[in-house]
Amino acid sequence: MSNQKQQKPTLTGQRFKTRKRDEKERFDPTQFQESVVQGLNQTGTDLEAVAKFLDFSGAKLDYRRYAETLFDILVAGGMLAPGGALSDDMTRTNFCLFTAPEDVKTMRAYAQVFNKLIRRYKYLEKGFEEEIKKLLLFLNGFSESERNKLAMLTGILLANGNLSASILSSLFNDNLVKEGLSPAFAVKLFKSWISERDINSVAASLRKVGMDNRLIELFPLNKRSYDHFSKYFTDAGLKELSDFARNQQSLGARKELQKELQEQMSQGVSFKEIIAYGKEEIKKSSISEQMMIGIVWTSVMSLVEWNKKEELVTEQAIKQLKQHSPLLKAFTTQDLSELTLLLRVQDYCYDNIHFMKAFQKIVLLLYKVEVVSEEAILKWYTEAHLAKGKSVFLEQMKKFVEWLKNAEEGEYQIHAA
Repeated sequence: MSNQKQQKPTLTGQRFKTRKRDEKERFDPTQFQESVVQGLNQTGTDLEAVAKFLDFSGAKLDYRRYAETLFDILVAGGMLAPGGALSDDMTRTNFCLFTAPEDVKTMRAYAQVFNKLIRRYKYLEKGFEEEIKKLLLFLNGFSESERNKLAMLTGILLANGNLSASILSSLFNDNLVKEGLSPAFAVKLFKSWISERDINSVAASLRKVGMDNRLIELFPLNKRSYDHFSKYFTDAGLKELSDFARNQQSLGARKELQKELQEQMSQGVSFKEIIAYGKEEIKKSSISEQMMIGIVWTSVMSLVEWNKKEELVTEQAIKQLKQHSPLLKAFTTQDLSELTLLLRVQDYCYDNIHFMKAFQKIVLLLYKVEVVSEEAILKWYTEAHLAKGKSVFLEQMKKFVEWLKNAEEGEYQIHAA
């Protein structure tokens, strides 16, 4: 056996030395800012050139590490100190959002710059949202024109889906609310947003992040009423937003009322007491009987854990509705209320697949216990039904409707009970 030691393998190949200049440009914040500012100064007001410069520069500048610096420069021209003032010790540029003309066309063009940048470098999405949240907190440090431009831009970005409506939480800051900056900024923002899309798009985005019931927080406690909210935004030309907030208030009140009714029913409170409570709420809250019958229907149907088998769920439904028919009858004293109830039944049976075949028997029961009248059923059948499940439900009701129109009293066998 040879005593010679086996030679260890070695790695061979070309060694690359990191160039100090590149390393500094990539990891030094001062150098990063100077590089971005220099590029913006060269492109000037040509936003197409700005977008191309930003796209190209991402390959050599560390956007991931210096996202906040990058966005500060694009918005304000340089790094922002706490409170919104520009830092004195860094190079600035005059080619940024805050120095741009205050018009919708220019703001749309700036929105495109941010859109292209974030689409190209997806990792900037989160940093951009954090930047906007921060800028909103700094509103007090900006001029009125700067705030207006930021509001218009933010509205456009929200409309295009480049931002989540969760960024609006910054506007609920106590100082901004107290000084009246929050609602004023919101006016510009929502006008911009709605003009790009519509109020339905705004509403959907707000609901998605739980902001739909929080807009009233734009005002201080002593002005935090829906009457004040409505007047402020209606006077500012945003009646759509005012109406949306009103509807949200009404929806919240309806949910609370439904919750209370369900609790009373489940606790065995007498129908007489529940009816008295419901009638009082109609007067106190100025809600219609039609709205109340919808709430009562939902409350009654929410008390039961329904069987998954169609034949059994029908029996359950008939038993439940027959038991609670005095409640339903108490809030169907108007023709429109009867029709509203029929529409709610149709809607419910369509949305809950196991109830599709139960529709006819439910309506027959309601007719038998005198909750809905012949006239209401005929009106529903001929002209007032919903499109949901229309063909199925009309077919179910066809024979009974024919009997209502043509037959003598007592000729139609009702098997609803």
